[in-house]
Amino acid sequence: MNNEKPQRPSKAYRNLEFLNSPHARTIRILAEYHEPRARFGKYGIENSIVFFGSARSRDLSEADTKDLDTYAIKLSHYYHQAVELSKKLTEWSFKPGSKDQSYYICSGGGPGMMEAANKGATLAGGKSIGLNISIPTEQYPNPYITKELMFEFHYFFVRKFWFVYLAKALVIFPGGFGTLDELMEVLTLIQTEKLGKKLPIVLFGKEYWNDVIDFHALIKWGTISKEDLDLMYFSDDVDDAFNYLITNIKPNGS
Repeated sequence: MNNEKPQRPSKAYRNLEFLNSPHARTIRILAEYHEPRARFGKYGIENSIVFFGSARSRDLSEADTKDLDTYAIKLSHYYHQAVELSKKLTEWSFKPGSKDQSYYICSGGGPGMMEAANKGATLAGGKSIGLNISIPTEQYPNPYITKELMFEFHYFFVRKFWFVYLAKALVIFPGGFGTLDELMEVLTLIQTEKLGKKLPIVLFGKEYWNDVIDFHALIKWGTISKEDLDLMYFSDDVDDAFNYLITNIKPNGS
């Protein structure tokens, strides 16, 4: 007679084969919602200022620019403006006489304009958030994200939820498909009144945005209203964008 106790099977929540299978997709989606929620709660983070922009922009020195085209150099200029604006907003975010931040810069966590946003916060002595996404190219966490506020997402739609949920303002620097997707989704949420808060949106870089999107053509064709342009503020100047944001940001989604 065999007196050995039978081996227990693994509990479902410890079964990695199951958790990584299509059957557990909803569990993974919930994890990408609840884990960030718990971490933001742990560190008392309620308000963010979100920066979007191209992962392909670079921080260039003068020596780097000789073999680059005009547009790469212009993107680099926007990179430095993103650093400067993030730095000013982070300095403003500190409560008088306190090391506590009221607002945290949040980026997509990768290189380019995202790196610039986190870098500016770091230069101001603040903490910042990076919502990274696992994709085959371009996207890797930049070194300026605060370690405990670095996240890695698989699902784009959950990541976009966290961009918007804590956001009290958006700053959109020149970017590609991802930036356009994020901008248009937020504009749609505001236009359709699915977002229950006022959210100032700055489109930084008039030359770029006027070149890439003809918003007035949308009005001409009747696909948006003239008033829809009031959802966005166009700026070319760091101080101008900063003053617009701090004037229009409403704490706690009011």
